[in-house]
Amino acid sequence: MNLSAARETKTCVILQPSYIPWRGYFHQIQKADVFVFYDDVQYDKHGWRNRNRLKGPNGTYWLTIPFLTKGALSRQMETKDARIDRKQRWSHKHRASIAQSYRKAPERGF
Repeated sequence: MNLSAARETKTCVILQPSYIPWRGYFHQIQKADVFVFYDDVQYDKHGWRNRNRLKGPNGTYWLTIPFLTKGALSRQMETKDARIDRKQRWSHKHRASIAQSYRKAPERGF
């Protein structure tokens, strides 16, 4: 067995999932030999898992995906177990807000 091969350095990146991740998030994934979604941690209702702040023509604003997080169970829920509230109609509003904020951006995808 080649000892230098056995000691080869690998890069492992461990990140929690987030809504509209920052550009560096994808750069880290690209550079990793091993990538792990760290989703078995306690769900943080006020964190970045289901919301993000964007800059629009009138300043910054929040886009939040509505999750089902009511009751004592939500305080102990892991991120991987969080569920979107499908009764609320949020996706059209988010897409329209993003399109309006970035329609003049040189690299838009709308």
